[in-house]
Amino acid sequence: MIQHPHVTEKATLQAEANNTLQFIVDVNDTKDKVKKEIEALYNVKVASINTMMTPKGKKKVIVVFQDPNTATELASRLGLF
Repeated sequence: MIQHPHVTEKATLQAEANNTLQFIVDVNDTKDKVKKEIEALYNVKVASINTMMTPKGKKKVIVVFQDPNTATELASRLGLF
């Protein structure tokens, strides 16, 4: 389950440069589950997902989108920038 977008200066720069967005998700979620949830919620195509644990014990996913400029469009729909 997606908890919220992870917004930092670095994440914003990556959204514009690499067509990626970062989200904080439930620790028990798998990459496949997160991919299906993002595609269903936001009606976008996901190319790949990388996961990592934050120092605070949360799970962060970096989502790479297939279509160019999807990250910036989705970020503006979510009100991130």
